[in-house]
Amino acid sequence: MSSQNEQSEFHPPFSNDSDSSTANDTPQTLDESQTMKLLEDAEELKQEGNAHFRSGRWNEAIVAYKSALGRLPKRPQKKRTPKDSIAEADEGDRMDFRSQKTREDDERSKQELDPEETTLLPAECAKARSVLSANIAAVHFKLDEHSEVVAACTEALQDDPGYIKALQRRAASNEVLDTWASLTSAQEDYTKLLTLLTSESVQYIDARRKLAAIKPRAEAAQKKETSEMFDKLKGIGNSILGNFGLSTNNFQFTPNGQGGYSMQFVQ
Repeated sequence: MSSQNEQSEFHPPFSNDSDSSTANDTPQTLDESQTMKLLEDAEELKQEGNAHFRSGRWNEAIVAYKSALGRLPKRPQKKRTPKDSIAEADEGDRMDFRSQKTREDDERSKQELDPEETTLLPAECAKARSVLSANIAAVHFKLDEHSEVVAACTEALQDDPGYIKALQRRAASNEVLDTWASLTSAQEDYTKLLTLLTSESVQYIDARRKLAAIKPRAEAAQKKETSEMFDKLKGIGNSILGNFGLSTNNFQFTPNGQGGYSMQFVQ
């Protein structure tokens, strides 16, 4: 992946017509001028990171991007409301309760969000966080740190679930990790990409090709890891059964036709 291609990842300066709050030290509620200053600070640091990235100074780039991210508010967390408790209740009780309180609870849940969610402009902050997280992932990708790529892309997607670059990069890194879990995650990302991309685009064709190619790899990884797990369990079983003059070979497992296994003792 060339540096030139990566430059398309970097967005123009964040618009400064919204409110925000910082992640750590600033008040939760900020006026427009304070918010503009925070976004400008984050943008300046992001541009600094971009310059480092284009020059191949990966460590400096990631420090700048993380510093920029630290200037932005945390992702808002929705407080627990009676509506959440209802979802966990018995179906009958839930229906009775909601018949009287649904409108009231829905309105209250809107008021009980963190201040950023209700009084500021969370979409602007979310966009800034997602871009910076994706840029952090881009640096990790250059360093072949694919677990970190996955983590950073996941952060970006928390703020922007339809972020195509983040989905593509996370899927690519999960392919490199090459475990059953990572390949399954890559399948999910490629499947989602097919719903976001236009069918005539090169990216759509590429995602469809990769999705088809990854299926047998995921199945092979599943078989391999399942076999390794059973071998480990067998070793543990033999260490215990050996005290009684037995081994796991004395127990035969056969499919029962219902998705499970039947066990028989064999002398």
